[in-house]
Amino acid sequence: RKEYVDLYVNYVFNKSVQKPFEDFMQGFLRGCPARNWKMFSPEELQVLLQGCTTFDWHLLEKNVMYRQYKKLDQTIRNFWTVFHKLPEEKKKMFLVFLSGSDRITGYGLECFRFCIADPQVENPDESSPYASTCFHILFLPR
Repeated sequence: RKEYVDLYVNYVFNKSVQKPFEDFMQGFLRGCPARNWKMFSPEELQVLLQGCTTFDWHLLEKNVMYRQYKKLDQTIRNFWTVFHKLPEEKKKMFLVFLSGSDRITGYGLECFRFCIADPQVENPDESSPYASTCFHILFLPR
């Protein structure tokens, strides 16, 4: 029985997927040659491919740019006060809203920049915040 189970497990996890995996590996290595990836440790490669999952949220605040706003405007101060009180999960949801992903590229928040802009709508109380994910702009009505 042990031999049967070992052979079956080997078939399911190795033999049955060998051809599709070889095809995938060939295509992957055509675009991303292995010699370039060998310089990374597994942890570094994971961050490079998947992005960072832990963040220094105060660094995010420090790196933000403003359009039609100043850092000390009441709307901006209120935004950051509320943002920093959010649980970690909600902050990541904000990243999804802003950039389309809950992760940041392998460079981390040091290089991640976004902008908070005033959409300058006629009645700000009737407008909701919205984002341009391609350009990392949060349009925040006053």
